[in-house]
Amino acid sequence: MKLILTTDFKKGLKIEYKGEPYEIIDFQHVKMQQRAPIVRTKMKNLKTGRVLEENFLAGEKFEKPQLEEKQMQFLYSQGDSYVFMDMESFDQISISKERIGDSLYYIKEEILVNVVYYKGEPLLIQPPMFVELRVKETEPAFKGDTASGSTKPAKLETGLVVKVPFHIQTGDILKIDTRTGEYIEKVKE
Repeated sequence: MKLILTTDFKKGLKIEYKGEPYEIIDFQHVKMQQRAPIVRTKMKNLKTGRVLEENFLAGEKFEKPQLEEKQMQFLYSQGDSYVFMDMESFDQISISKERIGDSLYYIKEEILVNVVYYKGEPLLIQPPMFVELRVKETEPAFKGDTASGSTKPAKLETGLVVKVPFHIQTGDILKIDTRTGEYIEKVKE
């Protein structure tokens, strides 16, 4: 198994630390006078969602976590659980709302997502990079609301609130970037 060194660190890299899978959020190489260099690291526990700040000695080694991705289709929600179907085996799994986190804002029935497993247990949901969601409610545009760069809030069908240009109306379908939660463009129907 290939080990990961602190010199390999980059944002989004996943490592195993103290028997748990972590994703590196931020890091900084620090050279200290008359001491060994360290790497200040901010990382997120993929099981609990907690953010941990740790200092590691430069050159320290970590194992790559045993993560497996499966493409699944979101079927429906049932209470605080969300049901997904494996597109190959047609097996269905239920994942808690808490575990899905903010990805909830980007999933609707029949959408395909990647479910990341850690040691056979569903860990997190990765929605597609872009999703198309319908505007559930937004303020109507008024004559004169044409200032370039001005925006208004719009609530989408999943509950996500995004800033949109004034010409967007209730019922419009918008393309949203799931990495940033930002409006990209209006989709032609």
